[in-house]
Amino acid sequence: MAQPPTLTYSMAANKQQYEEVKVHSGQKQKLECALYVVATPIGNLRDISLRALDVLISADTIAAEDTRNTANLLMHYSIAANRLMALHQHNERAAAEKVIALLARGQSVALVSDAGTPAISDPGAILVAEVRAAGYRVIPIPGANAALAALSAAGLAAPHFLFYGFLPNKAAARCRALQELIALPYTLIFYEAPHRILECVTDLQSVFGSDRQIVFAREITKLFESIQRCSLADALVWLNGDSNRQRGEFVLLVSGATAQQEGLDADAEHVLAALLHELPLKQAVQLAVRITGAGRNELYQRALSLKSSA
Repeated sequence: MAQPPTLTYSMAANKQQYEEVKVHSGQKQKLECALYVVATPIGNLRDISLRALDVLISADTIAAEDTRNTANLLMHYSIAANRLMALHQHNERAAAEKVIALLARGQSVALVSDAGTPAISDPGAILVAEVRAAGYRVIPIPGANAALAALSAAGLAAPHFLFYGFLPNKAAARCRALQELIALPYTLIFYEAPHRILECVTDLQSVFGSDRQIVFAREITKLFESIQRCSLADALVWLNGDSNRQRGEFVLLVSGATAQQEGLDADAEHVLAALLHELPLKQAVQLAVRITGAGRNELYQRALSLKSSA
């Protein structure tokens, strides 16, 4: 077998000279008996870590979502592809039994999906759970992830985010799912396929309204990568402005709900104070609820505060 290429990086010694420093030997190592969850590139094949290459070279078995796809990746790095076994959504439980049997013999197993990090909107979670339940170690080998790559370039400043993954295919179920998210103040991250992008964005606008920001991160790390930010009001106009904008795999990032201000607004405060001046507390609160539409508990607590300070 041909030796894998030696990967190097360069450090500037001065303006004219560079020193090449070897960071990966390409030599097979002895791995401990464990399941290695290995992130692989989502597009650009150079987005693979040196540690991931070490594991793929050295693992006794590589469990892959699509063995043909992974064979191409291994071939690119001159890594032998004769240790592959299939593990996908249709055979994951049966394949998990085979992996556990390999671990029981003291072997090492690497898990990869077609692209990105396994078990994140990809097969792998069932395998990981069963391997852990059987008492074996699971070791993550971090790397490319489309959701985090898109979030890093989105410019949405919310400190928290919710990764949802793929929304339901059917419009009614998709809208119900979005309704459950409508009040969350987090950046919402979805994956979407090109053939559903128009109907998905239509439902986002219908449920969330027109004011929220949306970021289209399309074909991340690939040749036709594009990142576009606009309001939901302008989203369909942008998508329909060029048919090429509807192609490729999408990460959609939607700004979260605006946090509601604590306390009563000025009008409700004024109405409550006027009623308390003329009526008993309980009656004033009941009438204020009907007039202002504010919450009874909030009005009642504010009424107690006003009475105690009078």
